[in-house]
Amino acid sequence: MRSQHNHIQELLGPLLMWGVAAMVTLPFLWITGDLIVHGVSHLSFEFLLSPPHDAGRQGGIRPILVSTFLIIGVCITVAMPIGVGTALYLSEYTRNDKVLGRLIRSSLDILAGVPSSVFGLFGNVLFCQVLGLGFSILSGGLTLACMMLPIMIRTIEEGFRSLVQDQRLSAAALGLSKYTTIRVVLLPAAIPSIVVAGILGLGRALAETAALVFTSGYVDRMPESLLDSGRSLSVHIYDLSMNVAGGNAHAYATALVLLSVLLSMNVLASRMVTRWTLHIHTLA
Repeated sequence: MRSQHNHIQELLGPLLMWGVAAMVTLPFLWITGDLIVHGVSHLSFEFLLSPPHDAGRQGGIRPILVSTFLIIGVCITVAMPIGVGTALYLSEYTRNDKVLGRLIRSSLDILAGVPSSVFGLFGNVLFCQVLGLGFSILSGGLTLACMMLPIMIRTIEEGFRSLVQDQRLSAAALGLSKYTTIRVVLLPAAIPSIVVAGILGLGRALAETAALVFTSGYVDRMPESLLDSGRSLSVHIYDLSMNVAGGNAHAYATALVLLSVLLSMNVLASRMVTRWTLHIHTLA
């Protein structure tokens, strides 16, 4: 009886794991297939390189792409150094200060669950009104940076904490200062975690709509500077599907472009992490 019971468990275990994997994979494949079926026929170089016309029913998404990449550029430029610095502080300087570390981590966990519309209202008040940036790419990028930081900081912090303690002890034995240890030993070893954190944050930022409606605006013309208003891909998809009659075809095509950008970023990041890991192992 016991051997039969063990045999059943051996069969159910893999089935359960495959079932869970299917539950995660099938919705993604269904959404991707739907976008391809409805959107691929409208994709072309003209669609990518021409401006929109007739409220987006005609033309392409060139200004939308430029605005999106500018917003993401501002976002990652601001969020990455702050995220890495805060994660280093939490992992290396608050290890023995349990009260302060717990307070900061609890605050980050709470911020990570705040709805994007709340971040949008916050960005509108602080960046658009108080700082006088108005509806602009800069306001949108700074707001997305605020949204990214909780996820990035916690991910990078765990990456630093997962490093072997022997690395720190070896650096201390060689007489290296705390700063030198961080710069020469810890930061290079934590590059994969930093890249993963950036991809997770950018994935949320690229798909964000509510926060950008309140900060970067709806304008679909080509931006001339970071202080110009600009429409992101996600906002363009929302506008075409919800507010523009007959805009579904171009909404599908734009969504397919957005998905392609996300997948390309993930593939590129994966290859970067793999090559960096091999490089570190070669040096070791």
